[in-house]
Amino acid sequence: MSALRLLPVVVRALLAPASPPTALTASVLRLRVLPSDLDTNMHMNNGRYLSMMDLGRFDLLVRAGLHRPLLRLRWTPLVGSATIRFRRSLRPFQRYDLRTRVLCWDDKWFIFEQKFESEGGLSALGLVRALFRGRNGNVPPAEALRAGGIDIASPPFPDYVRAWTQSDDEATAAALEQAAAST
Repeated sequence: MSALRLLPVVVRALLAPASPPTALTASVLRLRVLPSDLDTNMHMNNGRYLSMMDLGRFDLLVRAGLHRPLLRLRWTPLVGSATIRFRRSLRPFQRYDLRTRVLCWDDKWFIFEQKFESEGGLSALGLVRALFRGRNGNVPPAEALRAGGIDIASPPFPDYVRAWTQSDDEATAAALEQAAAST
């Protein structure tokens, strides 16, 4: 992730009016495709979408006030898994909005939905499983939210998210089993 893009995002989030005390409020970043974002096909590089998604999650984290316990308790935000579906290309200098929201969480993972929207509609849709890790291991999402002054229950998992997380867990288990068998 580019510090040149991260710094303005964090500063704007810190200076923004206080959000309602919920992690469920969407973050919206208005961005533009820069020449450094392009691939040889002259559209935004596939890997760049994941970097922009990092910015969206940082913005949401700061606006929700979760940066305070993160810094105080020395938690590290980590991505465990991500999937993205590309629908339309983003062209050089094209403006787009990145909408980030927490869809739900379980005992380990936050599930984020991240949409890239341009004047042509939905350009890409990403789902991310992420967590905070502290000195003593993973921090349950409910505990992380409470540390930020947010005490709400997770919304129900949408069926498509449950299917994705189950598939992701199965793929991880199979890869670990295969790795153990080859040693």
